[in-house]
Amino acid sequence: METFRFANPGILYMLLLVPALLVFLILNIRRRRLAREKFGSTEMVKRLLPDYSPRRTIVKFTFCALALTAAILTAARPQFGSRLQEVKREGVEVIIALDVSNSMLAEDIAPSRLERAKQAIAQLVDQLRNDKIGLILFAGDAYTQIPVTNDYLSAKMFLDAASPDAVSKQGTNIGSAIDLGMRSFSKNNDKSKALIIITDGENHEDDALEKAKEAAKAGVVIYTIGIGSPDGTPIPVTVNGKTDYLKDIDGNTVISKLDESSLKEIAYAASGRYVRANNTSLGLNEIYNDIGKMKKSETASVMYTDYNDQFMIPALIMLLLLLIEFFIMDRKNTTFRNLKFLNMKF
Repeated sequence: METFRFANPGILYMLLLVPALLVFLILNIRRRRLAREKFGSTEMVKRLLPDYSPRRTIVKFTFCALALTAAILTAARPQFGSRLQEVKREGVEVIIALDVSNSMLAEDIAPSRLERAKQAIAQLVDQLRNDKIGLILFAGDAYTQIPVTNDYLSAKMFLDAASPDAVSKQGTNIGSAIDLGMRSFSKNNDKSKALIIITDGENHEDDALEKAKEAAKAGVVIYTIGIGSPDGTPIPVTVNGKTDYLKDIDGNTVISKLDESSLKEIAYAASGRYVRANNTSLGLNEIYNDIGKMKKSETASVMYTDYNDQFMIPALIMLLLLLIEFFIMDRKNTTFRNLKFLNMKF
């Protein structure tokens, strides 16, 4: 089945010039008519200008307007597509599990742990070409923010909404994020699967390491990124419009510290590696370079249509119209006065 399109559809807006020129012609004809009426009666003007033909002006304009239309269609490059080609994309499925617990609001990584992580993920998405990406948010529990997809624009849109308010249960349950990640990959066992966990590592559950071992058996490679300071920093919160720091039930300021040891154990258990983030680099590019070395498998099939240019057709029509317009004179041709063309005497 053939399909039709314009390669440069924006140029078609120039067709608005045609009615604008028509308005200009009407105003010009009216101006000339008023000028002739001031000069004398209609019969007198005909006797004084026997070869004048106002209809020729209209005919010449019509050919010029049609030629302009053909020129615009030529520039818009009409195309017919008749051949479909299937292109297979090969890549890796990558799921990012992002910690959105309150501790990720700490500002030891500017502007905050969470915002810096979101910025780095957005930059990574911009680099993706054939790989699929998914996003999981976790705190006290894990939730799928977007399933694995090639729709990178939607991935970035859903990423913007990631915040502690996006989850109903606070805490840091890395085991839950790993479990959901394993269930979120495609069922095809031949696909390479990578799970990237970005967190400050303050895990409040004791099953994360066991879940990592289960993931390794399922063929999932886990990379962990530790974000924050091992020395710890308070967690800013807004109360009644004022900035304060999160406190425990005893009124003491909560200090959030990066727990690197557990993150290293999780990564090593699933054949991945651990990277510590800093203000200069989150480490995502470093990890993605490793992922790029993993076995590629088919992630999508895309149908392309082979289009052929047909601009020569309106171009030839334009030249023909201009040629006809060139040979139509402004005044009646006394040599062919008795011949008729387009119901006009020459």
